[in-house]
Amino acid sequence: MRPRRRISTSIVIAAVALGLVAGPALGDGKPDTPAKLGDQRPVAADLAAGKAALTVSAEATQASAAIQSRILQHVRAKGTKYTFGAYADALTGKVVVETDAPSDVVDSLVGDNSKGLVEVRKQTATDDFTRRDDVPAFWGGSGITFAAPNGHCSAGYTVQNSAGTRFMVTAGHCFANGATAVTELGGRVVGVASGNGLPGEDMVLLGGQSYAPFVYVGGVDSSTGHHVASAANPIVGFNNYCHSGRTTGEHCGHTVSSITGTVCTSSGCKSPVIVYSGGTLPQGGDSGAPFYALSVSADDKHIRGHHIASSGTTRYAEMWSRVQARFGVSIVT
Repeated sequence: MRPRRRISTSIVIAAVALGLVAGPALGDGKPDTPAKLGDQRPVAADLAAGKAALTVSAEATQASAAIQSRILQHVRAKGTKYTFGAYADALTGKVVVETDAPSDVVDSLVGDNSKGLVEVRKQTATDDFTRRDDVPAFWGGSGITFAAPNGHCSAGYTVQNSAGTRFMVTAGHCFANGATAVTELGGRVVGVASGNGLPGEDMVLLGGQSYAPFVYVGGVDSSTGHHVASAANPIVGFNNYCHSGRTTGEHCGHTVSSITGTVCTSSGCKSPVIVYSGGTLPQGGDSGAPFYALSVSADDKHIRGHHIASSGTTRYAEMWSRVQARFGVSIVT
């Protein structure tokens, strides 16, 4: 399953869950579609119900605010090992704390004076996301598009340069230099394109955001990812390579027939490239998707390149060594 967000994202999510952010959720969380700021009047259906809004006691309100403040301070100081949700429940009059933290941590946050008012529930708070509505740190295999939507591609895998700066690799025909890539749903900025290798190399880097060494697995609406453990070129004749993209999801059973192929499309001729076939193959929108091998006895993935082109039942992918050589990068693991 996806690891919890690190401090920057988690604090925003925690603040939203704790009711400490006014108006629409901003930043790295996954906001719904709230009303505009300043437009928080009851809707007609609320008024028609003819019921007064429920309230909580001043004591519960004060206790809730104190607990929420302690939780935020704890997360800022200790990180996101544990998750929290806290609120004053108008239906029960209690202060509810939902957390997977151990009892000693909970006791330090609740405080002795508040225990009579507090209901602690053993729960884990998680981010809501899928490969088509990704959140930082971004993963490979997610759906990406232009800031002004105009077709879809897939994120590839995370690399870093000698200075340790991370980037997301994807297909060069998806984004010209300077273009802004955003998530397929929600329009969250994934990165700004640079270093485009066309016409000879179908690759580009997306930078400026946070990127993690994971790729989405499973179906097109999956929220599950697996760790990337290494990168190398594929072996000709091996018959269980995989891809994972926004159009077709994850599929394996691909056989590499060549690593010295040439493919010429409207964006130019690329050579040498991986040539592969077999199984459920990538389709439109899967450009940039990671092409990888599975681990023998674990869930780790081993990057071999990224998908770039199709011709009948044949598919083409850029090789890892060409990405490494062009950008001077290493795989992030």
